[in-house]
Amino acid sequence: MGACEINQGLFDWYSHSLDRWGGRHRIVNAGQSSASSRLKAAICQGRATVTMTSQRVLIIAEAGVNHNGSPELAARLVNAAAEAGADAVKFQVFKTVNVLTRSAPKAEYQKRTTEPQESFLEMGRKLELSFETFAGLASQCRERGIGFLASPFDEESLRFLQAEIQVPKIKIASGEITNGPLLLQAARGGRPVILSTGMSNLEEIEAALAVLAFGYSHPRSAPSSSGFREALRSEVGRKALEERVTLLHCTTEYPAPAEEANLRAMATLRDRFGLDVGWSDHTPGVAVAIAAAALGASVIEKHFTLDRTLAGPDHAASLEPSELRALVAAIRTVEVALGSREKRATASEVKNRSVARRSLVAARPIHRGEPFTPENLVAKRPGTGLSPMHFWELLGQTADRDYESDDLILPPSGRA
Repeated sequence: MGACEINQGLFDWYSHSLDRWGGRHRIVNAGQSSASSRLKAAICQGRATVTMTSQRVLIIAEAGVNHNGSPELAARLVNAAAEAGADAVKFQVFKTVNVLTRSAPKAEYQKRTTEPQESFLEMGRKLELSFETFAGLASQCRERGIGFLASPFDEESLRFLQAEIQVPKIKIASGEITNGPLLLQAARGGRPVILSTGMSNLEEIEAALAVLAFGYSHPRSAPSSSGFREALRSEVGRKALEERVTLLHCTTEYPAPAEEANLRAMATLRDRFGLDVGWSDHTPGVAVAIAAAALGASVIEKHFTLDRTLAGPDHAASLEPSELRALVAAIRTVEVALGSREKRATASEVKNRSVARRSLVAARPIHRGEPFTPENLVAKRPGTGLSPMHFWELLGQTADRDYESDDLILPPSGRA
């Protein structure tokens, strides 16, 4: 018997049935863990039975720093995200002095959207909110029934999120994917991690995952490069990643050109690392985010603002509340539309069969005993009679009754 061949697209459907918060693979009797290579082997050997469930995308409304340093504006962003139907609203938590040197330069997009004479350090201080403010925002989120998430940019902020806010997940921004100490602290806190991968290659992503695997599996061991590599190769480390880490494909530019979105890279990440994969969207509009959901993203993150014309680094590349609401509605439609892999007539289609399909009818009057020919038979609606798929079987047989033009042809005597 030849090697088992599994279409990657079909395999993705098998291996990525997710729940609202980045759920796990629904694999029954696979006999081993759900890493992609092992699952493929189990499917090939007939040992994997997969129960598919509807995939609900975790939609994160990224408020980021679009509060412009105002607690009041931040509170309004929470309300707007809740009213739009997002699953969570996310902020960026940092102590500027821990993140930026005095000489750190702004990105080009930041230069375009902020005061040119203002330094990165000055901009950061203007956008910094206190821990007390974030505690209040987390409380507001609980009251509004929306999740509170945050990206920490320094270890002090990470400790605050882990110990004080007790966020359900830690979001690591793309720029921090090489910040090994922050990654290690995030994993040792035990919480799931959503890791953005903008600006990175597969080797850098693997290195970050190795640190996370070590942090999850060796909470008290001294860290080392060799320890990281061993943790990534270990069954315990791999299992920890599969259970707790979601990768977000991302193009780190504001706004990001659609032609650089490269959404098919989500499949590359999923296949290479065997983890849940989503999309952090910086492209204009909603089309690319909707496409990502259709391609199986388990998480969609999108920047939003109350007003795109406000001053600040990220407003211009953000959705306004009505657009965020439209995005959420579109993604929920995609979730329903994806359905299952079964091809069959749906309940709403069945009633249309007789209307849309055709039957064999008399093209002209046909007398009893006259043979059926291409000239006296035609296929017309409705489809309540003999299917035109029997056209060739009837040719040469004789009519056992008279037919008027447009009469439905009945099966000849003796035919079931």
